[in-house]
Amino acid sequence: MAKKNALGKGLNALISENAVTEEPVIGESNQQKVKSVNGKESKLPAAISTEEDGSLWIDPNLLKPNPKQPRIEFNPKQLEELCESIKVNGILQPIIIEEADDGDFYIIAGERRTRAAKMAGLEKVPVQLRKFDEQKKLEMALIENIQRADLNPIEEAMAYYNLIQMGDLNQEEVAKRVGKARATVANAIRLLKLPEDIQHSLASGQITSGHARALLMVKNDADMRIMFGKIVGSGLSVREAEALADQYNNGGRAAKKEKEVKKNNKKDADVLNFEQELRNIFGTRDVSLKGDINKGSIVIGFDNKKDFDRIYDVLMSKK
Repeated sequence: MAKKNALGKGLNALISENAVTEEPVIGESNQQKVKSVNGKESKLPAAISTEEDGSLWIDPNLLKPNPKQPRIEFNPKQLEELCESIKVNGILQPIIIEEADDGDFYIIAGERRTRAAKMAGLEKVPVQLRKFDEQKKLEMALIENIQRADLNPIEEAMAYYNLIQMGDLNQEEVAKRVGKARATVANAIRLLKLPEDIQHSLASGQITSGHARALLMVKNDADMRIMFGKIVGSGLSVREAEALADQYNNGGRAAKKEKEVKKNNKKDADVLNFEQELRNIFGTRDVSLKGDINKGSIVIGFDNKKDFDRIYDVLMSKK
C-alpha cells in the first residue's frame, strides 16, 4: 500500500523507499570527509561543497540531464517563470543527483530547476547525492514530471512503456508505482500504436488525447488517415470524431474505402501517394487523379456544404 501512495507522498517518500544506497562509489583522490546525519563519517566528491547546516551545494554547470528523463520538450515560458521565482526566492527544494562511475554528475530529479537556475545565473544549487538503479532513475523523473508539470501524452506514454520494459512490470504494477489508475496507464500506452506523424500532432497539441483515442477506434488504416485530416482540417470535436469513427466501422466508409484501395493499388505508387497527400490536405476521402502524372485531371469530392467550404478555404489559402 505504501508504494501505491508514493506519488501522493511526494518524491521524498519514493527516495526513502526505493534508494539503493546513499553513498556513491568515488575515488580517494577526489573525496572530502563530512559528518552524516547519523554521526558516521561519509565521503563526498570534491566538487560538492557543504554548509554548516549540512546542506550540499554544487555548480549547476556540472550537472548533466538524467539519461532516463522522459520529458523531451521544456516549455520556455514556464522555465522563464521558474527562473524569475528562483531569482527572488532561490531553490526551495534540493536537486537530486547521482555521481556516475566516470565522475560526472547526473540529475535524477530537478532538471527544470537546474535549467532555470542556469538561466538565473546561479553559481551553485542545493543538491541531495543519491545512488539509484536504472529503473529508479526513470521512475523518479516520471513521477517528478507528473507532480510538477505534465508531460505531453506521447512523452508520458513512452515513460510508462519504458518502465514496463526495464522493470519487467505489467500495467497494474506501473500504475501503482506512479499513483495512477491502471486504465490511465493502459490508455496512454495505446497512443503509441498511432502512426508517427499522428503521434507528433498529439505531442504538439494539434490534436487532443480524446481525438487520438477516437482515431484508434477506427479499424481501417485508410479511414484513420481520412478522419485525421477531418479532425485537423475541420476542427472536429472529440464527440464528432467518435461518431465518425463509429460510422466508418459500421460500413459508412470502411467497406467502400476497401474497394477503392484494391482498385487504386493498380495505379502508379507516385500517383497513390499524391492522392493520399491531397486527402490529408482537404480532409476528404473523395480525391483521385484521373489519368497519370503526365496528363489527366484531379477530382475532389465532398458530401455536404461544410466539406465544400473547407475545401474552398484550403484552395483559396494557397493563392
